[in-house]
Amino acid sequence: MHLTVEKLGEYCNGKVIGNKNGIVTNITLDSRKVAEGCMFVAVKGERVDGHKFVQSTLEQGAVCALVEKMPETEGTYIVVESTLQAIKEIAEAYRKTLKAKVVGITGSVGKTSTKEMVASILEQKYKVTKTLGNFNNEIGLPLTVFRIQEDDDIAILEMGISDFGEMSRLTKIARPDICMITNIGQCHLENLGDRDGVLKAKSEIFECMQENGTIILNGEDDKLTTIKEIKGVTPKFFGLKENGENFAVAKNIVDKGMEGTELTIAFQDGESIETLIPVAGNHMVYNALAGAIAGKVLGLTKEEIRAGIEGYQSIAGRNHTIRTENFTILDDCYNANPMSMKAAIDIISKSKGRKVAVLGDMFELGADELKLHGEVGEHAGKSPIDLLICVGELSERMAEEARKYSDKVVLHYQDREEVIGKIGSLLKKGDTILVKASHGMGFDKIVKYLEE
Repeated sequence: MHLTVEKLGEYCNGKVIGNKNGIVTNITLDSRKVAEGCMFVAVKGERVDGHKFVQSTLEQGAVCALVEKMPETEGTYIVVESTLQAIKEIAEAYRKTLKAKVVGITGSVGKTSTKEMVASILEQKYKVTKTLGNFNNEIGLPLTVFRIQEDDDIAILEMGISDFGEMSRLTKIARPDICMITNIGQCHLENLGDRDGVLKAKSEIFECMQENGTIILNGEDDKLTTIKEIKGVTPKFFGLKENGENFAVAKNIVDKGMEGTELTIAFQDGESIETLIPVAGNHMVYNALAGAIAGKVLGLTKEEIRAGIEGYQSIAGRNHTIRTENFTILDDCYNANPMSMKAAIDIISKSKGRKVAVLGDMFELGADELKLHGEVGEHAGKSPIDLLICVGELSERMAEEARKYSDKVVLHYQDREEVIGKIGSLLKKGDTILVKASHGMGFDKIVKYLEE
């Protein structure tokens, strides 16, 4: 960014007090990350009121502070009714000044791995900025938009929601040129009700799609295939079937277990790409297809698309393989829902040697949460997993159902700390270990313990 305080005030209809000509180059809500050229946003949270840190951030070199109440100390301020609303308004206005094309990615499962795959491909030709970490909600998305630079060609924005109306607000900021939906699963059912509700909420992404934009959808998803045309745009579907509708199809698939997947990507126009996805998991085939379509739409050659797929690297917590002297760890502990749980179980099922799964509670599943945990347990019980460790109150049902379908060892523990205290005596050198649960279970600590 390179905006004056005055211009930022105009963007959010705020009252500017102090030096209107100060230049702001970045924005933060974290007082610990204030640096030269920064605007500090004071947010009143449940535990901490950011207004308490306004003076110290100005002393650290912040150009100004975005506040809801005027501090007693002198300084440069933009005063607004709601700082959270103001950063969305600033991001929306700033987005309109940028030349970068935006790829907006949503879906119930696989947003982050798809985002990383799309980025790996598009980086072969373009200067790309992408969402970092979990900055994909109504606070994180604006902060990601602020990171887009004037000379960026592409911005890849992950867009996550948990209720109706959220995606409408996100797409108003992002204004995507390409809208991509990975799938419609059983996520945030407490608010969205069922998969039809999830489809409705995710489909809000199209509301502010740029004119003549591109829509890329999973052609294997029964809900997404009901979308035939949006604003005169026909979706480009991807999948495993040559049905005349899929724009890109995966053929000649060879599952190489934890080493990845060989495949041929065939496009409708007859062009094809033989490649190797270097990360395990059937879902990565769909990610590669989605990324390949994005690459083709944006003018990449088949060689550039292949290089991007083969150069893909997973990130911590998301289907990330860690090899230590004793174990192979599949770190997929950032989040979980029934669809992603079953997919992760399928990945580890194809590994060589002894297989161990450490699975924890899945949150925000609504009234059917116990039933859905039971279904995951049944899936795990029918798999060739040698040791299943279920953790948490809800996962007791997972363990109960698994025992009905498996004669292997199935254990249940109440919490993460109990597992850390016991797991050392349960493992054997050479084990492949899946670690997966909803983020709130804090399973990254189990991963760290296993690494050490």
